[in-house]
Amino acid sequence: MDKIPILKLGNILLVTIQIDMHDQLAIALQDDLTARIVSAHAKGVLIDISSLEMVDSFIGRMLGNIAAMSQALGAQTVVVGMRPAVAITIVELGLPMENIQTALNVERGVEKLQRAMEKYEKGTPR
Repeated sequence: MDKIPILKLGNILLVTIQIDMHDQLAIALQDDLTARIVSAHAKGVLIDISSLEMVDSFIGRMLGNIAAMSQALGAQTVVVGMRPAVAITIVELGLPMENIQTALNVERGVEKLQRAMEKYEKGTPR
């Protein structure tokens, strides 16, 4: 079974999805990522989906679930690299995006996470 690597950059976990997602892989990513947030004491999660050409309703919901679970574990999540077709699909499917912050690329995503973590450390809500 394929596995999606999770890299640690300081207190941020970087997930780069470079293969086609299927349901079992999405579930495995959710499990691996939540365990890694806890073990690494991560404060941020950056998910790069720039290689995904399409997202179905299950994968879209899983991204939302991952963001919600990360937040419950004390980590902010930013999804980067969303293609226009993926954004259109997510909106057309009516998938909830409340927990998902987005940025155009990894660099901007890291900046967004760092700002959110600084606010949190100062006691300001995210």
